[in-house]
Amino acid sequence: MNDGRPTRTLVIGLGNPLMGDDGFGLAVLGELRERWRMPREVELVDGGTWGMRLLPLMDEAERVLFLDAVDRGASPGTVFVLHGDELPRALCLKLSPHQIDLREVLAVAAFRGSMPGTLAAIGAQPAEIELRDGLSATLASRVDDVASLAVETLESWGHLVPPIEAVCP
Repeated sequence: MNDGRPTRTLVIGLGNPLMGDDGFGLAVLGELRERWRMPREVELVDGGTWGMRLLPLMDEAERVLFLDAVDRGASPGTVFVLHGDELPRALCLKLSPHQIDLREVLAVAAFRGSMPGTLAAIGAQPAEIELRDGLSATLASRVDDVASLAVETLESWGHLVPPIEAVCP
């Protein structure tokens, strides 16, 4: 919180679900929508392959959390939590021809003076990036873990993110 007022936070899921594990960030975003109640100041955004069109959204945000498949040459399914300056270095490899170059988006935001004060990314090492619908079993098994890490991150930033209670018939 800033000056007692809620700060605008974006949670941006990235990727292309038609390229297998490249759709991981969007799968995690869907899990967040289904299982947790977001406060008004937290906006869940399907960033897909928007590229530079993310800039106007980021201009108004004080904090941004990216969800994505992250290729760091690790074992498939390895989860990564990245902060601030780690993002451009870690997100330098494009996973598919459809993926945005997030480094370019961040560089333009910095140049314009509209870089959010806090940046983080949570992702997992992909197993399969190929033309196919759906995640590999390896990454599908990590969606819940990464969604929980996203909630922990939001709560560490001062947001209250309660689970959506199941409705019994």
